[in-house]
Amino acid sequence: MKTLKEVPCGQNVTVKKLTGDGPVKRRIMDMGITKGVDIYVRKVAPLGDPVEVTVRGYELSLRKADAQMIEVE
Repeated sequence: MKTLKEVPCGQNVTVKKLTGDGPVKRRIMDMGITKGVDIYVRKVAPLGDPVEVTVRGYELSLRKADAQMIEVE
C-alpha cells in the first residue's frame, strides 16, 4: 500500500485508509481528507516538505509526516 508521500506530482489518487492516532488523525479528517475522497497532488517541494494537494475543490499543504499517514491507491 502506498502513501500520499510517495505519489508523484500531477497524479490523482483515492484515499483508502488513514493511519496514525487520535488528534493527528482527527486533524487530517477535519481538513476533509477521509476514506474514498479523491486527492490531486499539485506540487511537491524540492526536499519533499510540504506536499501541496487539492482536496474537495480547495488547496492544502501537508507535512511529509502527515502525508505518510494517508494510504492511497
